[in-house]
Amino acid sequence: MSAEAAGASPGIRACDSDQTMTRIGADESARAQSATDTERDPEDWIVALSVEGPKRHHALRRLHALLLRAARHQVRRMDTLLDGAGPDVADELTHQAADEAMVALLAKLHTFQGRSRFTTWAYKFGILQAATAVRSHAWRTRQVVLDDSSVTVDLGPSVEEYAETADLARAVRRAIDETLTPHQRRIMLALLVDEVPIDVLAERLGTNRNALYKTLHDARVRVRADLTAAGFLRAASGKGNAR
Repeated sequence: MSAEAAGASPGIRACDSDQTMTRIGADESARAQSATDTERDPEDWIVALSVEGPKRHHALRRLHALLLRAARHQVRRMDTLLDGAGPDVADELTHQAADEAMVALLAKLHTFQGRSRFTTWAYKFGILQAATAVRSHAWRTRQVVLDDSSVTVDLGPSVEEYAETADLARAVRRAIDETLTPHQRRIMLALLVDEVPIDVLAERLGTNRNALYKTLHDARVRVRADLTAAGFLRAASGKGNAR
């Protein structure tokens, strides 16, 4: 998800961490508000979430409820990855995702520019965090094999294109073997061949998504440059050189 840049109120704290999560649904004075008020979203979310007091507590509860709906929707969409884990696991992942989405959203509240409705912008945080939680759960017992050995490429069954496909497959295999560093080769094969989710791979390697994206980008640049020099790809103007 791309972060929206520019400014809401500068004095916003990330989440007040445990304090904020404890206040959600727990502040008795906020609970005493009228039913009509508690059912209504803030007219201005940024203002409501920026100033301490009952309005902020109410906005936090409404926001958490929205993130729960988003997370629950995404967990249900991806339930095939839970492999029959049961409703308790799905519910735990939903609440975990909503809580973590709340922290992430409040940390980036100042980046909201208003190009969409605030609730639409916020909903995406719940979706993204739930998808990450489900993928992490699905891979919790699966081994991530970082193998930099030669990749096996399916040459395909087409008779007409067999020779061309075979040559390209051999060229790709050679480029991966000869032009990439061992680290680039392991990351490329894990992400593109073994289809390990990038957030799972980042967690296993103790790194972050940006570092893996950078490694994968550099690897692709090297492979493309090699295939271009070998005549398998057209040279693209304006592209950077292989690193």
